[in-house]
Amino acid sequence: MRKKVVVRQYMQYRAEDLKSLTEQRADLVQQMKDLTSTAETEKRAFSEEEDQKFDNLDKQVKALDSTIEKLERARDLKLNVTSTEKHEELKQEELEERAFAAYIRGEVLQERADVNLTAGDNGAVIPTSIAQKIIKKVYDICPIYQLANRYNVGGTLSIPYYDEDTQTIEMAYATEFQELESTSGKFGSIELKGFLAGALSKVSKSLINNSQFDIVSFVVTAMAGAISKWIEKELLNGTADKVAGLSTVKKTVTAAAAAVITADELIDVQEAIPDVYQAGAIWIMNKATRTAIRKLKDNDGNYILNKDATARWGYTLFGKDVYTSGNMPEMAAGKTAIYYGDMSGLAVKLSEDVSIEVLREKFATQHAIGVVGWIEIDSKVENAQKIARLVMKASA
Repeated sequence: MRKKVVVRQYMQYRAEDLKSLTEQRADLVQQMKDLTSTAETEKRAFSEEEDQKFDNLDKQVKALDSTIEKLERARDLKLNVTSTEKHEELKQEELEERAFAAYIRGEVLQERADVNLTAGDNGAVIPTSIAQKIIKKVYDICPIYQLANRYNVGGTLSIPYYDEDTQTIEMAYATEFQELESTSGKFGSIELKGFLAGALSKVSKSLINNSQFDIVSFVVTAMAGAISKWIEKELLNGTADKVAGLSTVKKTVTAAAAAVITADELIDVQEAIPDVYQAGAIWIMNKATRTAIRKLKDNDGNYILNKDATARWGYTLFGKDVYTSGNMPEMAAGKTAIYYGDMSGLAVKLSEDVSIEVLREKFATQHAIGVVGWIEIDSKVENAQKIARLVMKASA
């Protein structure tokens, strides 16, 4: 309790307060140096007035030193308390993981206040810490979700944007006493709802019964893999009347052929994005499409797509990283073969209330248990200027 009081007292001091005291001390020390420097230059002793002023400055410096020391000690104590709190959080997470693993292995579930694990009609809702690990892993293994502009809120979300497609704000010469002609864009909005989706993963009881098997890590990895694969598919392709994802990208370059891409078409796609949004841009395509592009050469006979050890996914095209996904269509008539741009132009709303349940009885006849995850998600293009796509020519 005493530590909490000290922390509250410390929080009253802002970082600039400590900086201000340090600057005051430096100013007082400089005044003391100026006094001694003057006496040394003139080769004389301090006058009575200078002597008194020096002593007063010295007292003020010592008082500031004492205050600064106390502030720093209070800061260190705050850090120690924070460290203790983090330790307690880790301890709680460990308790929840043990309870989760014990339940999966068929041990009796005991509902405890300190372990967020409760029984339902056909299973148990697993601890929040496990659900958070799953979503964290989804973030790590799904680049599109990671790079998108994410909103972790429930309910319907309305996002305003400024639309200058039909009319823009323009500067013009003016004449005194004549009215300026008004030109401006307009504000629009996109609405993100919450579409329910579930992922089911089954775990063999033979694995579960192996005491050396890390069941928690397996469940986290299996669920994260299923969820991330589905999320990426929806973000890239969308579903009618559900998650739209990138399917509504407006900046479109149409290939001259149904199954062949040229270097000039790739340049057109890249140039569709304004320079201001090029810094964070990436290419997204199917691996088969990347293979076809690897064979393209410029006029000097150099391949335009290069291996790059410093690139996030090992390849660069016109200086930008190339990400391949099995969820992207291959080059086929009428299909979107490539996306290019800054993926922060895509808005994704994923509800924080991710529900993960363990189903122990449902798959008993299969000698397995089920782990099901429920999410509410929606996604739409938030900034149409940031993303472009290459669509293959429709068949004749």
